[in-house]
Amino acid sequence: MVRLLHENGVKLYSTGGTQTFIENLQIPVTAAEELTGYPSIFGGRVKTLHPAIMGGILYRRDDAGDVAQAEQYNIPAIDLVIVDLYPFEETLASGASEEDIIEKIDIGGISLIRATAKNFKDTLIVSSRSQYADIVDLLSAKSGATDLEDRRKYAGEAFAVSSHYDGAINSFFISKEAAADAALYDFQKLPSQTLRYGENPHQSATYFGDLEGIFEKLHGKELSYNNLVDVDACVSLIDEFEGANPTFAIIKHTNACGIATAATAKEAYDNALACDPVSAFGGVVITNTKVDLATAEELNKLFMEILIAPEYEDAALALLQSKKNRILLKRNEVDLPKIMFKTILNGVLVQDKDLAMETAAQFTTVTDKTPTENELKALEFAMKVCKHTKSNTIVFAKENQLLASGTGQTSRVDALRQAIDKANAFGFDLKGSVMASDAFFPFPDCVEIAHLAGITAVVQPGGSIRDKDSIAYCNANGVAMVTTGIRHFKH
Repeated sequence: MVRLLHENGVKLYSTGGTQTFIENLQIPVTAAEELTGYPSIFGGRVKTLHPAIMGGILYRRDDAGDVAQAEQYNIPAIDLVIVDLYPFEETLASGASEEDIIEKIDIGGISLIRATAKNFKDTLIVSSRSQYADIVDLLSAKSGATDLEDRRKYAGEAFAVSSHYDGAINSFFISKEAAADAALYDFQKLPSQTLRYGENPHQSATYFGDLEGIFEKLHGKELSYNNLVDVDACVSLIDEFEGANPTFAIIKHTNACGIATAATAKEAYDNALACDPVSAFGGVVITNTKVDLATAEELNKLFMEILIAPEYEDAALALLQSKKNRILLKRNEVDLPKIMFKTILNGVLVQDKDLAMETAAQFTTVTDKTPTENELKALEFAMKVCKHTKSNTIVFAKENQLLASGTGQTSRVDALRQAIDKANAFGFDLKGSVMASDAFFPFPDCVEIAHLAGITAVVQPGGSIRDKDSIAYCNANGVAMVTTGIRHFKH
């Protein structure tokens, strides 16, 4: 890049090691000290924070007052700034001392990035080494010039670099406190990854764990905090279908908006998408089977954040990689922890993961009518989905396909009505379907509403002192009900 700039008659200013590098290329370069009149001071902490440099970047070329002041104080126009920030994250990951980590907090570099990006009308900022090749192509194509949209684009990327960098520093300062809150886990000994931000942009976040041990990233941008939360939900749900026929699940905000099992991967995906194609937009997709080309052609039509699979056909992978930001993960066979925790108040809650999953063999039929074989299979499927859906929840399913769910409602009746409305909205006839509930029914109202909608069998934990009311309604209306004896709240 510096050769290209030199060939286009650009005067170069630099500091420290970068200056030496340019000199070794036999390219003329002026030390920043000559411009500022000050040497690098305080152990290199102050080199570029000077009006001769910051003013040269920030003064407005179309403002007569700014131009006059620049001339008055002999401040040259600086039109292009290239910054390679101190390697803070690399130093942190190396296990360096706190003193060394602190010294890798770049002050001047961040200031140069922000100043140049702010004045993008007149200046171009190159804020990352990953941009060098594109910048060379851009300057070569335009004979060293750039237009306003070019500069606006790189200004936006510069603030993303600045935000990520500040987030990493913020995470460093709060990580010790976070680890102390969760004293059971020595986070400091785990691999760590600073995320762009947390659940919302104003929250900083760090992931402690070995993602590379679980997934091989084949394509796409970096995983975000919310991506990771959804990926965790995906993995937990799809593991219920280990060894099953091809299964696809589509997750949105940790809840399944579609899931189906079928004879082929394509059929499973088509059926999963049919459940709620609106919510599927921007979702996370996971499967327990190899993604073939026929399935990839359908997947490629959906805007999704992430696709997770154990394998991909070469042609399928090539097609799916056509979308620049789509994240493609290949899941490795790794045993995951069997405990989970969450921070609350000034402490931490730790519990076993919910690894229970009831099959037809554990169901207890409590009604006069016994579920048919097909209904039992549908009830098993519905309960797997119900277990991984936010409480209060109601799930409607038929054998091997989710039809609709009501998620995270304060009333089970509200969850039920939400599920019915969604099923109707996407053209599903609930006649002959089954219903699963994550908790017992304290009143018979849910069973009655579901029966009127068309369901023929119900699975629920049981245990209410008024179970008999729901059972009586089922008996009077020819609905089968089974209980599991196990509740699956998910808060």
